[in-house]
Amino acid sequence: MTVESTAARKSRRSAGTKSTAGKTTTARKTTSTDPELVQLLTPEGKRVKNAEYDKYVAGITPEELRGLYRDMVLTRRFDAEATSLQRQGELGLWASLLGQEAAQIGSGRATREDDYVFPTYREHGVAWCRGVDPTNLLGMFRGVNNGGWDPNSNNFQLYTIVIGSQTLHATGYAMGIAKDGADSAVIAYFGDGASSQGDVAESFTFSAVYNAPVVFFCQNNQWAISEPTEKQTRVPLYQRAQGYGFPGVRVDGNDVLACLAVTKWALERARSGEGPTLVEAYTYRMGAHTTSDDPTKYRADEEREAWEAKDPILRVRRYLEASNHADEGFFAELETESEALGKRVREAVRAMPDPDHFAIFENVYADGHALVDEERAQFAAYQASFADVEGA
Repeated sequence: MTVESTAARKSRRSAGTKSTAGKTTTARKTTSTDPELVQLLTPEGKRVKNAEYDKYVAGITPEELRGLYRDMVLTRRFDAEATSLQRQGELGLWASLLGQEAAQIGSGRATREDDYVFPTYREHGVAWCRGVDPTNLLGMFRGVNNGGWDPNSNNFQLYTIVIGSQTLHATGYAMGIAKDGADSAVIAYFGDGASSQGDVAESFTFSAVYNAPVVFFCQNNQWAISEPTEKQTRVPLYQRAQGYGFPGVRVDGNDVLACLAVTKWALERARSGEGPTLVEAYTYRMGAHTTSDDPTKYRADEEREAWEAKDPILRVRRYLEASNHADEGFFAELETESEALGKRVREAVRAMPDPDHFAIFENVYADGHALVDEERAQFAAYQASFADVEGA
């Protein structure tokens, strides 16, 4: 697998608007320029100036640029391996981040070690930036654990399946650290679909009223499963922040430099006591919502192809090559590292032991509970009945 396969791939189907199921889908308009969009790196790999945000990436070195590229490539390779594992029955489900690497790596690398991150279930790139081993992300999707890592070890909360609820957790945590006087910030990730949830609205209200040091990072990937963004809102999502009394900004979510700069700015605001910010990373979900979804049933091929031309990884490679910041040896070495990561992930998943059936009774109550003890005993008897049948 080459790292640019998504961007380079041409559809073998016609460029019409028919899905494989024969259902007509609508090709929505996409624009190459948007005056509201913060962009530092164009899809062609050209560096553009921005008076407000350039200073947040002014000191970035060629080595750091290569590091951002490496992060995105390895994150995509891990994601592709996880998708393959699910298709082969090794995982129960997988939520791909394909196309959203720049939003996640740029924002993730903007955080400090003492910041706290609250993800949803698609933030594999952010987890990578926080030092969570990729294989730990897969245990939950294989059904062998309830998360796979200690949130306090990396200041990275467990994945959240309930849509939007993590924004409330993030807001409460941010209010707490503000009262403690801590010099740190919180960032909460969610998607455009979650922006319609009441939990998110409540989070905006509380964070604004209490001036909580939290950044709300919305990855607007254009589709809430099969529902397009225009079915959810009449205005760009970042403008919702105005109604709550804090700033919002829209950034090119396929531009890793812009995502890095804008998130650094928002986190600095939070740490300095200026309160919350809403960042809308305008990006695109190139694949399915999850592996249980078929996007050809509700969106047109030409829309996906238009966004593949804006591939976040390809634009950084173009910039690196044009700036002489990376040579073919670097890309070849990274390709080897990428394949080694895929192999490690596959072997680790297949070697995962079955879960402890009695782990579900642990940590229900801090000091134990008679009802839980009773249920544990009943479950033990149920499990033992299978052994009796086998031994008969």
